[in-house]
Amino acid sequence: MNRIGKMMVAVAACVLTVASAHASDSETCRKVTLGDVGWSDIAATTGIATALLEGLGYQADKTTASPPIVLAGLKKAQIDAFLGYWDPSMTSTVKPFVDSHSVDLLPQPNLVGARYTLAVPSYAADAGLKRFADIAKFRDQLDGHIYGIGAGNNGNALIQQMIDKNTFGMGGFKLVESSEAGMLVQVNRAIREHRMVVFLAWEPHPMNIDYKITYLDGGDSVFGPNYGSAKVYTVVAPGYLTRCPNVGRLLTNLQFTTDEENRLMVPIMNHADPVVVAKAWLKSHPEQLDKWLAGVTTFDGQDGMKALKHAIGMP
Repeated sequence: MNRIGKMMVAVAACVLTVASAHASDSETCRKVTLGDVGWSDIAATTGIATALLEGLGYQADKTTASPPIVLAGLKKAQIDAFLGYWDPSMTSTVKPFVDSHSVDLLPQPNLVGARYTLAVPSYAADAGLKRFADIAKFRDQLDGHIYGIGAGNNGNALIQQMIDKNTFGMGGFKLVESSEAGMLVQVNRAIREHRMVVFLAWEPHPMNIDYKITYLDGGDSVFGPNYGSAKVYTVVAPGYLTRCPNVGRLLTNLQFTTDEENRLMVPIMNHADPVVVAKAWLKSHPEQLDKWLAGVTTFDGQDGMKALKHAIGMP
């Protein structure tokens, strides 16, 4: 068993302990700081976690930074939890922290069925840009650019490695780093003008609803098989599940589907407050509370379901 596997077994043992814990957390657990890397999917899941924590009497806070800085914050216990470790695209960044026991990795992913690789508008695929190996053939139409997201993102690093190593003949291309929103502005403009564009794409994300896009074939050696098939895990500060078992149980319970996240993300992409979106979504999906609040109490040990429903205005 590799070191990450052993670490996950150890964390699983902690989760079993957390599962049996119904006592209130200590005062040091009242404030819960969540890491956010500025991606809409993480904004959505962090919004759900925040709405639930606040409804349970906790003080939820958020730190927005690049993935390496969020992981460093977890290591120093300045950040308590991060719901956005995309495996495998972020593994090279996260693995050193796991191997050194600087963070704890929850054994069950909070999302399965995600994907993460390069994509094009479907009209570009219809014109022949269907595979990674086709990108270089369309260098002029692409203006030699490939659009990524924020600096420090592992997807960007994978693109840059292909450029540096001339993989698929991509030497000489330029990686355009921007925020997620900035990248989508460029993609939207290209689609309006019916121009070729290659960009970092993923699901869950409203781009899969808003645009007709095609994920490129042939990138298994870079992004992984099945179009960068991914799982998303929750990472916590070392020992956090033991120190704060009630919050730990809530974080362990939080598991999502790609459809849920796609729908949560639509209003967030239109600049709605993620916590406001989360509260409205919880009111219209009360069936989720049975799963997410199983074994979870309020901060002071009271009925979690009753308190949460009262906090968000549910009967």
